[in-house]
Amino acid sequence: MALDFYTIDDFALDNKTVLVRVDINSPVDPSTGLILDDTRIRLHAETIGELSNRGAKTVVLAHQSRPGKKDFTTLKQHAESLSKILNHKVEYVDDIFGSNARNSISKMKRRDILLLENVRFYSEEILTREPKLQSETHMVQKLSPLADYFVNDAFAAAHRSQPSLVGFAFMLPSAAGRVMERELKALYNAMDNVQRPCVYILGGVKVDDSIMVMENVLENGSADYILTTGLVANIFLWGSGINIGKYNKSFIKNRGYCEYVKKSKKLLKNYRDKIIIPKDVAVCMGDKRVEFSVDDIPNHPIYDIGTDTITEYAGYIRKAETLFANGPAGVFEKEDFNIGTDDILNAIASSHAFSIIGGGHLAAAANQMGLSKGISHISSGGGASINLLAGENLPVVEVLMERACRKI
Repeated sequence: MALDFYTIDDFALDNKTVLVRVDINSPVDPSTGLILDDTRIRLHAETIGELSNRGAKTVVLAHQSRPGKKDFTTLKQHAESLSKILNHKVEYVDDIFGSNARNSISKMKRRDILLLENVRFYSEEILTREPKLQSETHMVQKLSPLADYFVNDAFAAAHRSQPSLVGFAFMLPSAAGRVMERELKALYNAMDNVQRPCVYILGGVKVDDSIMVMENVLENGSADYILTTGLVANIFLWGSGINIGKYNKSFIKNRGYCEYVKKSKKLLKNYRDKIIIPKDVAVCMGDKRVEFSVDDIPNHPIYDIGTDTITEYAGYIRKAETLFANGPAGVFEKEDFNIGTDDILNAIASSHAFSIIGGGHLAAAANQMGLSKGISHISSGGGASINLLAGENLPVVEVLMERACRKI
């Protein structure tokens, strides 16, 4: 797929006001309110720093969590963290598009960086509507006249059609930031130039996402094998006729995933030779790891794939030329049940294949294990990357490409 959109290389930035949307949504300790991990802030610091170094007046738009969550808070800490990372003062304004925010933008000088308040404090930001309608919101209408360009670097939120993500592209010449550019080039290039065998490793608890990807890549023939782990594997075990025990069945039912058990049966019927399910699992018994063949699963929670399954999956990974992985293999946060996730990641990192890992828990685990250098691309956005792999259109990308015809 041709990626026809502007990048910041196409903009003359010196002394221009640039609105840049990033995704610095970070884990926050609910008891102290302190940011626990600044990975995303560091990631987007590259784009923000480049804009400033090229003389732009950089106005940063970002969100933190969503209404109702314990980590839904201001961006004051984010500004402080960004200042330290860039070694450059980042002014925080506790306003989004009111007079305080607009006056602060108007007073900016060359190379200044300003971070506006959490855009999700504004109720219209939560609403998902057609991109063109988002350009009519108060935020977009108030801030657009103050800027020369809009840069979208928020790949992790690219699957959402919200005002700060898609609205400004209808009002200002728009481009992709460095994170957005790098993500799209890596993912689209991998999908357009799949080397065989192509192996997908799908796990975690977001079964709906994984099933969506499965249906797409099996139907279009881009996947040679799909290795199932995590809750995804439990659903396919149940769908294949394996008795996974009352506890595990109840867990699936309580999450509202029974419909996916039915879908798994259909997928197994049509693609049984391509969908690989575990031959053994690790259950939690008395807080200990105990492994069982899938024919003898007791009524205890399944927390990981078993050793024989790990060995089998490693064989598929070694033979692969292209690897896509998303979601951990089990409850990797719990000691003794991280073996599947760790061994799968080690196998991916030591393989010769072109490998892509979706964002979220699996990416965090890879980084914690120091395996990032052995993986071709670790995505910053689990939801966006998984939607892309599932053949879904990303509103942010569509708008960037549609509006690239605007004269700069």
